[in-house]
Amino acid sequence: MSSEAPSAEPFIAELKRWRDVRGVSQSALARSVGYTPSYVSKVEGGQQRPSREFAEQADRVLSAGGALRRTFTELETGGRPGITLPHQHTAEPQTLESQPASLIVVHDDAELRYDGATYRATQRRRIHNASPDPITQYLIRISVDRYPGNPEHSNRHYRDNPLTWDEIALTARIGNEPIGWRVQHDRDAFKELWLLFENDDGRYPLYPGETAWIEYSYTVSDDKWGTWFQRAVRLPTERLSVRLDFPADLDPVVWGTETTMTAAAFPFRTAIHQSSYGDRRLFSWTTDDPPLHARYRLEWKFRARPDHEETAPAMPASASEKMRSIGVVQAGDPLLTQRARPFDLPAEAEDARRVVAELNSAAERAAGIHTFSKGMGCAAPQIGIDRAAAIVRTPNGETLTLLNPRVIEESAETDEQYEGCWSFFDVRGMVPRPLSITVEHQDTDGQRRITIFDQGVARLVAHEIDHLEGVLYTTRMRPGVEPIPVSQYRGTGRIWSYEGKAS
Repeated sequence: MSSEAPSAEPFIAELKRWRDVRGVSQSALARSVGYTPSYVSKVEGGQQRPSREFAEQADRVLSAGGALRRTFTELETGGRPGITLPHQHTAEPQTLESQPASLIVVHDDAELRYDGATYRATQRRRIHNASPDPITQYLIRISVDRYPGNPEHSNRHYRDNPLTWDEIALTARIGNEPIGWRVQHDRDAFKELWLLFENDDGRYPLYPGETAWIEYSYTVSDDKWGTWFQRAVRLPTERLSVRLDFPADLDPVVWGTETTMTAAAFPFRTAIHQSSYGDRRLFSWTTDDPPLHARYRLEWKFRARPDHEETAPAMPASASEKMRSIGVVQAGDPLLTQRARPFDLPAEAEDARRVVAELNSAAERAAGIHTFSKGMGCAAPQIGIDRAAAIVRTPNGETLTLLNPRVIEESAETDEQYEGCWSFFDVRGMVPRPLSITVEHQDTDGQRRITIFDQGVARLVAHEIDHLEGVLYTTRMRPGVEPIPVSQYRGTGRIWSYEGKAS
């Protein structure tokens, strides 16, 4: 019997992947879990055996749905590697260090075709070797997430229905030559592998100064592929293009958001082009010189989908269950009743930007399942992040970002209006609020600002600041007044009214 300890590689891969999914640096993770950056670096480099406390804290901070805890337990017991759940569909190099530093992507072109039952993704990249050495392999990742925002559900789903090599039916080539690959990681929800620039007939290295097209395709059934496709810029890229090819009879609608290291998620700067051919509908989008580490996310829904509805898992029945399904923390979680940790700005500016990006992504998901005529807001604790950040989207489309906000003054005049909360969305409550509030908040550069908000926007902002203070709107309601079921609420689709003025 061997006494050799099980390899920590599955846990390391899981940790790196969740950091990548959540956009959290090693130093930011170290601060959040109470360890040194050196400790995290050594764990990921294989020089330090992780502790159970570290695994549990990292799982909580990264909202990994128990995946890191399970993988650590399997590491301790020598059991089967745990489930990995990246929150994107992609076939990108995992880290910049995985590829030669001077490898340049001249054109990154992706196409996703859906036939009503399966998705076929084709990735084509024109790569240029600006290094002094030949390149003989290229790292790619194939990952899926059927239930984005609900990692525990997805983990269970892929544990029972793992992604297999047979169904993927991967093909790859460089130029006109088919090539093989070597598996790096084989997990239930993703496959990571090296494309090898060789086959039985010869080797095809990319020499210094040369440029070549690499292409690979794979298939995933729609019960394992969610309705979104994310592209991440991992290497210097000159041009990025994406096409979605759907059956026209499903009446598809597509939208996209961009997230960068310096900006929160916002709509594509240019429109997605739509065209039709035969019984298909094509959505295409292109951008030049995308910034390094930018992420481009396309989402869609099929407005007429009788065949798809029979094969896809049933949508949650209640409004609260729908919110839970997109990753919103629900009432009863201690995170909603404790004060959120403030940011140390500008030192934690990068962390703040990443949290705001997560908030905007959550808002996009929420907008896909509910119409918010009065505007909407989301606070970081509602998506499992214990930091003092919130966003508000006003009825006229403006997005307000609030970092370390606090109310420093309230008007004497108040009114009562019904409010809803994503964390218990099955009810609405009549809440008294001041008609005007003055809020002190910060920019990522640490500069303090004071802003006055009025009427409906003041209500939205006050609601989100309450979340950061660990206060739910039910504690603001008058004694004896109880929330009403959303089925009895008659204000859906209407904006708040203020003495004849809408807000």
